[in-house]
Amino acid sequence: MDSLMTAAARALATGDPLGALKRVALREDAPALALRGIAMAQLGDLVRARALLRSAARAFGPKEAVARARCVVAEAEIALASRDLGWPAKALDAARATLEKHGDYVNAAHARNLEVRRLLLIGRLDEAERTLVEPDPTPLPPALRVAHQLAVAGIAMRRLQTKAARAALARAEHAAREADIPTLTAEVESASFVMNTPAARLITRGEERPLLLDEVEALPASGALIVDACRNVVRDERQVVSLAMRPVLFALARALAEAWPRDVSRSTLVARAFKAKHADESHRARLRVEAGRLRVELRALADVSATKQGFALAPRRAPEIVVLAPPVEDQHAAVLALLADGEAWSSSALAIALGTSPRTVQRALVQLAAACKVQSFGRGRALRWMTPPVPGFPTILLLPGPLPSD
Repeated sequence: MDSLMTAAARALATGDPLGALKRVALREDAPALALRGIAMAQLGDLVRARALLRSAARAFGPKEAVARARCVVAEAEIALASRDLGWPAKALDAARATLEKHGDYVNAAHARNLEVRRLLLIGRLDEAERTLVEPDPTPLPPALRVAHQLAVAGIAMRRLQTKAARAALARAEHAAREADIPTLTAEVESASFVMNTPAARLITRGEERPLLLDEVEALPASGALIVDACRNVVRDERQVVSLAMRPVLFALARALAEAWPRDVSRSTLVARAFKAKHADESHRARLRVEAGRLRVELRALADVSATKQGFALAPRRAPEIVVLAPPVEDQHAAVLALLADGEAWSSSALAIALGTSPRTVQRALVQLAAACKVQSFGRGRALRWMTPPVPGFPTILLLPGPLPSD
């Protein structure tokens, strides 16, 4: 590699894309195309960056497998930044294997971090942990150590392991100072902000207060019976009952838990569970059936009893009942949670991350746009959706993923 290419590569490594472009902007050889693509990606022109990297990959000869693999890794990073979750993950895995085979462990580690970030976005925490395992991240350059520690912190936060998350964020902050790249420092600060932002609301005896992530983690140890509206489960220290596939039952459980120790009238329960404005005899009959089903589901945790006015919930072992609710509730809260990262998402990427159909996501986006909660730009396949971050609305508890006890 000549001196200009070396200087351009060093400029990119230190977060100076304009300095890199000054040295290679007019060159059309394969290494220069690759560096130009990375520089354009750092400047935010992701479409041009992807085109340059693909041109570079084609320009490299058949014997330059490592160079082509590096181009694939760079393109995968662009796909992740543009939330193109449909980008072929197998191509990144093959590129990582090629880099490891040829001893390029630094770029292989970068590829691994990209895989982990993608898995985190779609809620596959177990796969992310298995992929992240490596001998020791210490020998890696500071920038890659930041990415590694942010991935560790992301997994820990999603599993409500706040002590491990804070330790990883501290290591990421130290590595970011060592790297001295402003964008990395900002990314670490953004991740740390989640730890000091209300992550949920606690509702008990008709009152509510915000909870930090540490308090959410400590809540199961309080001994209370928790009706978790973030995961649609009912749990205490010993047992978890999932009602994620029984929305009517969970709506009843939450209404009864919010009113505890008082009962809830039948008309209120009908409105909460069945979305009916006026309760008739058929609604009351259905309510009796659903209350019986809820009684069976929660028989080990609480008793659902009929009262003169309606129904009441009483814990069997726990001293009290509390409701854990998202910080902001909306009909399409999961979509808003993903868009709250400030990135531009396609509807197909949102569907992949949420595990639902693209059509369902599109309907949700249209309704959110009508309410001025999201904005779109582009047309056709280039259409993207985004929203500015909502204060006090971290995504940790709303994104897909198992509970710590699952």
